[in-house]
Amino acid sequence: MSAFPEIDRIPFEGPDSKNPLAFRHYDPNEQVEGMAMRDHLRFSVVYWHTFRGQGADPFGPGTAVRPWEDGSDSVENAQNRVRAAFEFMEKLGAPYYAFHDRDVAPEGSSLAETNKNLDAVVEVLGEEQQRTGIKLLWGTANLFSNPRYVHGAATSPNCDAFAFAAAQVKKALEVTLSLGGEGYTFWGGREGYQNLWNTNMRRELDHLGQFLHMAVDYAKEIGFTGQFYIEPKPKEPTKHQYDSDAAACLNFLRQYDLMDSLKLNLETNHATLAGHSMQHEMEVAGSSGALGSIDANTGDMLLGWDTDQFPTDIYLTTQCMLSVLKFGGLNPGGVNFDAKVRRESFEPVDLFYAHIGGMDAFARGLKIAAAIRADQRLEGLLTGRYASWDSGLGAEIESGKHSFASLEKIMLDQGDAAKNVSGRQEMLENLINCYV
Repeated sequence: MSAFPEIDRIPFEGPDSKNPLAFRHYDPNEQVEGMAMRDHLRFSVVYWHTFRGQGADPFGPGTAVRPWEDGSDSVENAQNRVRAAFEFMEKLGAPYYAFHDRDVAPEGSSLAETNKNLDAVVEVLGEEQQRTGIKLLWGTANLFSNPRYVHGAATSPNCDAFAFAAAQVKKALEVTLSLGGEGYTFWGGREGYQNLWNTNMRRELDHLGQFLHMAVDYAKEIGFTGQFYIEPKPKEPTKHQYDSDAAACLNFLRQYDLMDSLKLNLETNHATLAGHSMQHEMEVAGSSGALGSIDANTGDMLLGWDTDQFPTDIYLTTQCMLSVLKFGGLNPGGVNFDAKVRRESFEPVDLFYAHIGGMDAFARGLKIAAAIRADQRLEGLLTGRYASWDSGLGAEIESGKHSFASLEKIMLDQGDAAKNVSGRQEMLENLINCYV
């Protein structure tokens, strides 16, 4: 039985289309910088918001109308949900999806029963992947919802919680491998602190480093060659999470000798909560060779929490795609819609409207970014701003030929630094508006 009987596969109709169930800008076959748009963007649908989110908020229960749900937490209902999910993704034309273990299968009364439940649903996931050709972008384990993780998982003061988390990730890695997942993500939702009076930070960070090394070792043992990611977020649910932003994650990876094993999965709304722009986070990660994948969403600037709305801001998507192109693309990562329809958008068709809008916004961002790069005016202005470093004294400093003493002598002879040149802030912003 169809979950979306009134909706056909979403077509590309071009920018003049007025059909809300058609793409106006996302043509998967369109060539941009010599590569198909589908391969630049690698769109992924998330299971947790799109198929498990019910529109609940702190002030009321869920409003979502989901006819394929029978209201139970049974394995059979979970299997039926998989079929509805793949019908949606197939009609949308999304090539990838992502999930937590607890999104797709219910937890049992013991670890053994939980694993059995997961295996039963994974069988259907595999069947649907085979039927549709849709692939798993990355898998992950939910190490934050169950009360056993009230104090964290890998950073818990309770070693049993650490051990259970290890067993859970072991299984999640096996499942990700069996489904051909191209990556695996760690999000430390409760790996942090609420109160420093009762926190041994050094010990917790050591445990987290040890946990990730165990994961890397087990991946090698079972032959999983997918990319590992850490996903930064500064707070919510904890007051402070150890993976607070891109710079903190990179510092952690360097400290615990994990830079060769993990990259970053960056999210716009998490960047906002950290006091950064998504462009900032992508530049930090990319400059260290650690830009791996992105969670595509946005927050509401008038609200102070992680609203996970679908991205429709063309300036945001342009900034994202400029960084993606600059740093060589996302493969094997992707543009993962970690986004949810708002509480008031409760009908099944709203899932299509939301994803179509996000996919079109990123398609426009990609085309605009490519146009900016082809025109080279922005690159020319950037190159000119740093021209003093390309020859003479600047080149000598960069090559290590000077010391404080030698530079002091030069400045004593010269008398003062050369005059600065304007940053042309407003002109640059006007230039970007020419493309958008």
